[in-house]
Amino acid sequence: MMKKIQKKNIRDFTVGDPKKVILAFYMPMLFTSMLQQLYNFVDTLIVGKGLGDDCVAAVGNMGSLFFLIVGFSMGLSNGFGIIIAQNFGAKDYVLLKKNYAATIQLSCVLTLILTALSVTYLPLALRILKTDPVIMKDCLKYGYIVFGGLFATILYNVSSCVLRSLGDSKTPLYAIIISSVVNVLMDCFFIFVLRTGVEGAAIATVVSQLVSAFICLMKLRGIELVEVHREDFVPDYSRYRVLLKNGLPMAFMNSITAIGCMVVQSFVNKYGVAYTSAYSVCSRYINLFMNPACTAGAAMSAFAGQNFGAGRFDRIRQGLKVCLTISFVSYMIFGSVMIFGHHHLAAFVLKGEDTVALADSYLPITGVLLLMVDFLFVFRSAVQGMGYPVFPMFSGGAEMLLRIGTIVLLMDRIGFRATAFAEASAWTGALLINVIAFLLILRSKERSTLPQKTLRRVKTKKMAI
Repeated sequence: MMKKIQKKNIRDFTVGDPKKVILAFYMPMLFTSMLQQLYNFVDTLIVGKGLGDDCVAAVGNMGSLFFLIVGFSMGLSNGFGIIIAQNFGAKDYVLLKKNYAATIQLSCVLTLILTALSVTYLPLALRILKTDPVIMKDCLKYGYIVFGGLFATILYNVSSCVLRSLGDSKTPLYAIIISSVVNVLMDCFFIFVLRTGVEGAAIATVVSQLVSAFICLMKLRGIELVEVHREDFVPDYSRYRVLLKNGLPMAFMNSITAIGCMVVQSFVNKYGVAYTSAYSVCSRYINLFMNPACTAGAAMSAFAGQNFGAGRFDRIRQGLKVCLTISFVSYMIFGSVMIFGHHHLAAFVLKGEDTVALADSYLPITGVLLLMVDFLFVFRSAVQGMGYPVFPMFSGGAEMLLRIGTIVLLMDRIGFRATAFAEASAWTGALLINVIAFLLILRSKERSTLPQKTLRRVKTKKMAI
């Protein structure tokens, strides 16, 4: 019985046609991530229609702070998941279980630290962001609730990352479908019925994350490979080091990127609530439209992790081509929507004419250059999946410097459009770094295995003779 459950819930990426394997894994992940972005967008839409542009600004202003904290935890979770994927690809199931137990322990410590820091320093962080006094109170209401419930977000991120490392992309989809419905219904109930304000949206977010985390955890309990017992939780500092060595660079990469976004946010906030509202909505659209490529990157990470563990470097190249094709198709669709439908997108959420005009100036620019970030997700995830997170971390630093440098040089000269050019320059610089890193790493590994492959061919010829 356990073997059947195990087979049903995991996928071996080291065998089969890479195109078919990746697409079968990718589609549930795409629906999952699109639903996540969609219910985030619906959050903004409900807040905008029910509470007004100022409340949209308050929730949006928390975006960069939330990414700083949650992005750090997601980086660690993804790093831990890559190690588990490599163990699975190498068929080392004993080590896999040890790393899973260590992942649970490290995640608990991480949750306590990040919750304490985010709740304690929230007011200071908002002041550093030059948050407008008009929206400060709502920012604090929203932030305290969301950061207080950070354990739910981390629980979902870790459990879903482990499932995807084992090739299960369907369970996170089911979890997000259910939690999305819960989130939207609670949003409407709190905001339109109880008239609670932004705190209602925050409560809905935390509860929906708890629901999705619970579903993923229940699924993990049915997989024999990660069935852990009390003795598995004996402290193993060698496991902690391995996991942190891979997870921390990915976490720092997200945090460095978030800091760059926070600097941009602080520049935007100086110009008033209209700028903050426009930037918030534009950021939501960017996150929504780059999501298919981001998901292709997540698929590439799991695919590269398992095949790197198995030494199947040829399959990594094949997988890269599949994921880049997905990203290009995504760009053609959503880039076109941003270029030709920018006014309709802006007016769909925002009310004020000035705010809509600001968003109008941003969306076409980022629409043209969206391909840069779409390809960035795939190459960066491939490098991370092969176990080299330091290069993406450096690319995160380059993103931050380019984003800040562009906004400092252009904001006073061309206004709100500078935020769009800041994003585009950051994407382009980071993409170049990760493309170079991917090619160097893969060629190095292929050369190191070349003598063994040649030796195998010689032995095969001799046997044939």
